[in-house]
Amino acid sequence: MAIKGFDYEAFAQNLTQQAQEIVPQDFDQNQKQYVVNTLMNFSRLAGEALYNDKESNFNADQAVMITQIIAEWSFHKSVDLIRSGIPQQFWDPIMQKIAFTIFEIAKQTFKQNLPQDQILQLIEHHVKKAYDESIKELKTKNLINEALMDKAMKQSNIDNMMQQMQENQEVTPEQAAAAQQPLPQNAPVQNQPVNAPATAGAGVPAAPVDMSKPIEKYKPPKLLKLVAVALLLKRVTDDRVQAILNHFEQDDAGTVLRYMYVDNLEQKVDPSVTMRVLEDIGKNLPSATEVNTNLLVDKVKAAASMIDRQKLETMVQLERPNVRRFVFNALEGEFYKMPPRVAAVIASHLEHSV
Repeated sequence: MAIKGFDYEAFAQNLTQQAQEIVPQDFDQNQKQYVVNTLMNFSRLAGEALYNDKESNFNADQAVMITQIIAEWSFHKSVDLIRSGIPQQFWDPIMQKIAFTIFEIAKQTFKQNLPQDQILQLIEHHVKKAYDESIKELKTKNLINEALMDKAMKQSNIDNMMQQMQENQEVTPEQAAAAQQPLPQNAPVQNQPVNAPATAGAGVPAAPVDMSKPIEKYKPPKLLKLVAVALLLKRVTDDRVQAILNHFEQDDAGTVLRYMYVDNLEQKVDPSVTMRVLEDIGKNLPSATEVNTNLLVDKVKAAASMIDRQKLETMVQLERPNVRRFVFNALEGEFYKMPPRVAAVIASHLEHSV
């Protein structure tokens, strides 16, 4: 069922018009157009995917908030890429990774009903992580040198914008800090300017998790298992984290996410206890083949969520029948029987085609 009251086309247009007014004036026409087009494309794609999402049951306010977060970060990180000096042929892949990361993290955290300050900080963390990892990957592949990598990783348009606003006395330091607080649940976010940071900011930490006290609703054994999973997922890439958490109950997934971002979590848990818990979990895991096929289905669903159905059908219409069956079965949450290695190639191809 479509989201009542959420006109994603009009909202994306509104955000784009606002972006046109604040694109850096020192950019040339090509650079300005890139920033505006990137924001427009990602906010429209995200809005359409949310509008047609029949599983998440987001309301209009939540859909607007997620779309706006993607638009704002698309603006700021595209500006960062341009100022970094990274060659333009690398901009789109980096921005696609960032937009996909935001979309998945936002959907997951909104479904867990996490507090908005935690949602915004988690998204900010993952945006910076995705951006930095993309830049480092270019250096690893010898596509850029170390000096360019360092310059790119120091870029932060959102911080520069806030500093400039303070220097121009447009806002006081107190107002700037307040601007970084999340909007109330029922606030008319659709009227918020695109440059109002939807980020918790460095000075607004997420609500701490007290490791000395168990969460009331969990008995210690279950809590230990969730903390152990959090420790494990801290070493896993973002896309795999989301695929794994999708198999958890919402409350459990929210708890895992909270503990993943506790500072020095490794030092607060007895390693021997953690190992025993992980071994216990391992005994109850499905076989490697089952895990792999579940991940492949999730991978296809995640990639397909970023494009409309008609475009997806066009992409696969010339493929072999088995390929089409695999893709459309995956959209229904089912794995079409074929060799997992072949399925992995299809899923990766679809992911990189989005």
